[in-house]
Amino acid sequence: MQRCLSERNACSHCSLLFAAFLVLENRDLQDAIKPRGVRFYSLNFNNTLHWQPGRAGEGETTLYFVQYKVYGQSKWQNKEECWGIQSHFCDLTEETSDAYEAYYGRVQAASTDVRSDWSLSCRFTPWRETMIGPPTIKVVHSNKSVILKLQAPRSAHRRKRGSKIPMTNYYDLQYQVFIINNLLDEQHRVLVYEGKDKVIKIEDLRPGISYCIVARTSVLVLGRSSAYSSRQCTVLL
Repeated sequence: MQRCLSERNACSHCSLLFAAFLVLENRDLQDAIKPRGVRFYSLNFNNTLHWQPGRAGEGETTLYFVQYKVYGQSKWQNKEECWGIQSHFCDLTEETSDAYEAYYGRVQAASTDVRSDWSLSCRFTPWRETMIGPPTIKVVHSNKSVILKLQAPRSAHRRKRGSKIPMTNYYDLQYQVFIINNLLDEQHRVLVYEGKDKVIKIEDLRPGISYCIVARTSVLVLGRSSAYSSRQCTVLL
């Protein structure tokens, strides 16, 4: 009788140890698949949440789940289009459409019936953190000069009639215009204009020389400039 009790106690102890081992193994897997580097990327208020796989990488069965919320609120909202996806990004432009509000995003991973803890982004305020795109340039030829017509970058937000709202509705924008003399150095940009004008005349250009023009947008209050626009090249006759 005593032997049976001892065997039962030993079996019970083994079962507890095995259960504890499974819990630890499960926790290790949860930590290993937990997404890393969760952050917002934003260009002209196109706001996308990005992340990297956990330290264990990911298998074919790894899925991701995305939630978001407004700063100060307690309830998280599911992003239905990003619920159980294999991508490493999620478009939250509509969910973060107030440029002056602050938001959070978070991501959870699941693999082989194990779910990780949530990985949280830093607080994201679109107006402070979005990157501004470059202006578009239209080149009009004139006698020994060119006239440039600049158009401000457009935001992701739309008016009621559907047209995109320009970024000038949110910021006081300035433009920098550079000219490149392809005969001298295709990589050397010379600043020829800086200001708020959208119609600019560049004079005293030599006929028969290939010139390229690029521009970028600046937001002085944020100390931030856009990337350069695509090159617009011309040859004066």
